[in-house]
Amino acid sequence: MNQPATPPPADTPPPSPPPGVVEKRVVEYRGAGLFRQFLLFVAGLLVGANGVYFWMQREMSGAAPVAPVAALPTPGGTGAARIVNEPAGIAMPAPPAATAGGPVARTPLETPPANAPTGLQVPVQGVSATQLSNTFDDARGQNRVHDAIDIMADAGTPVLAAADGKVVKLFESKQGGTTLYQFDPSGRYVYYYAHLQGYAPGIAEGSEVKRGEVIGQVGSSGNASPDAPHLHFAIGLLGPEGEWWDSTPINPYPLLGGK
Repeated sequence: MNQPATPPPADTPPPSPPPGVVEKRVVEYRGAGLFRQFLLFVAGLLVGANGVYFWMQREMSGAAPVAPVAALPTPGGTGAARIVNEPAGIAMPAPPAATAGGPVARTPLETPPANAPTGLQVPVQGVSATQLSNTFDDARGQNRVHDAIDIMADAGTPVLAAADGKVVKLFESKQGGTTLYQFDPSGRYVYYYAHLQGYAPGIAEGSEVKRGEVIGQVGSSGNASPDAPHLHFAIGLLGPEGEWWDSTPINPYPLLGGK
């Protein structure tokens, strides 16, 4: 007698892994997910930064270029229009509007105007008018002329005020060295003394001085040769603004009695 066929056994589920293995797989899965998220975050940062960079480049390239601003000329340019160059490192008054485009062209006056000051003192003690030399038109390089006279004397010889007036400016200039500007009482003329060894005691900006008063000493400061101390003396007709650095040079030689 045949036995009935035994039904096949139902599928047996695979055995469960040990708990430790399950935990390890979960940790690995979560770690891989976090790492993918980190990579996506970094990629997003890089893409965003790159976009910002190109946007900034486009904005910058599209901006209108700024034209360079031309520097204003200094009040004491190298042309013959000025008595002395602007001293380095010293604040200067703002030039008048007329000079904004370039230095004012002022033609030196070989012959003094009719209202020029008279009776001037030779500004170096012990030097007479007959000892003066007319160096007003001497060349001084860079297409400049002297626009002044040099009065030779030993270093330390007293420098005298050529006329009554007021000291309006004292400073150290690269070319003129220790310098002094004096206005005459009318405020129309300026006297310029350069290459001084020093100032006399009590001399300051605003000081009132009398003709023949000692205001300093002969020296060789600035670009003067130490072997040839002298006073560089100039006279200028002031411009309408009355600025001490802006004047028309006048030959001092005839005004000091030079022949």
